Amino acid sequence: MSILEAVVLGVVQGLTEFLPVSSTAHLRIVPAVFGWNDPGAAFSAVLQTGTLAAIGLAMRRDIADLAAGCLRALRSGHPLGTPESRLAALIAVGTVPIVAAGFAFRGLIRGEARRLEVVIAALLAATVLLAAAELVTHLRRRRGQGGGRDGLDAIQPADGIIMGLSQALALVPGTSRSGVTIAAGMLAGLDRRTAARFSFLLSLPAVAAAAILEAWQQRHEILGSGPAVAALVAGTLAAAIVGYASIRWLLGMLTGHTLWPFIAYRILLAASLAAAMASGWISLPAT
Repeated sequence: MSILEAVVLGVVQGLTEFLPVSSTAHLRIVPAVFGWNDPGAAFSAVLQTGTLAAIGLAMRRDIADLAAGCLRALRSGHPLGTPESRLAALIAVGTVPIVAAGFAFRGLIRGEARRLEVVIAALLAATVLLAAAELVTHLRRRRGQGGGRDGLDAIQPADGIIMGLSQALALVPGTSRSGVTIAAGMLAGLDRRTAARFSFLLSLPAVAAAAILEAWQQRHEILGSGPAVAALVAGTLAAAIVGYASIRWLLGMLTGHTLWPFIAYRILLAASLAAAMASGWISLPAT
C-alpha cells in the first residue's frame, strides 16, 4: 500500500468513524471504487488508533472525570460508590459483547463479512434501526416527554447493556458502531447527544483492544517492512486529525439536529453501490 492510499483511507476513517455511516463500509468501498486491494480488517483496526486518539482528545474532560470518580470510589472502599465509577463499570460490561463476538467470529469478520454484498445489506439493516430511533424520539416529543434523558449521569444500567449489545453488530462492515449504539441509546430513552457521548466512551476499550490484537496477530503483514510502517503511520495520523474535527462537529450537530440526513445518505450509498456492482462499474478487488 502506498502512502497516498494510506492517507486517503485515514481521511476516510476520520470522517466516517463517528458519523453514523459506517467507517468500515467506506474503507471497503473506497478501495473498490479506485481499484485498490481491500486493506483488510487488520489495517482497518489499527487505523482506528488514530480515531482513538481523537476520542481521547475530544472527550478528555469526560475521561478525566471518569478517572477521578473511579479513584475516589476506590479510596472510599466502595468501587461503585460514585456516578463516574458506575459509568465506568457500564463501559466495561458493555465492552464484553463485542469482544466475545470478535473472538468467536474473527474468521468471518476478516473474510466473508467484508464482501460488498454484505456491506449493502448491513447499510440498509442498520438504517432501519436509525429510522426507528428517530421515529420513537419524535413520538416522545409529541407526547410532551422531551427528547430523552440528558447527561451522562442519566445513563442507567439497562442503557449500558443495550448499547453494549448493539455495539457488537458493528463488527459487520456497513453497520456503523456509532450509528447502532446511538440509535440503541435513543430507543432506550437517552437524547441524541448523551447517546453519542456514551457511544464514544464505550468505543475506547473495544477499539484499543482490537487495534492491539490485530497489530500483534498481523504484525508481519502490516508492519513487515519500512514502507508498510510508513503507510500505516501516515494513515493513522490522518485519521486522528480528521477524526477530532469530525467528533467535535457531530456532538455540536446532534444538539439541535436529527439523524435523518445520515439515514438518507446511507440509503443513497447502498443504492449507488448496488447499482455500480450490477453495472460492473465497480469490480471486486482481492481481499
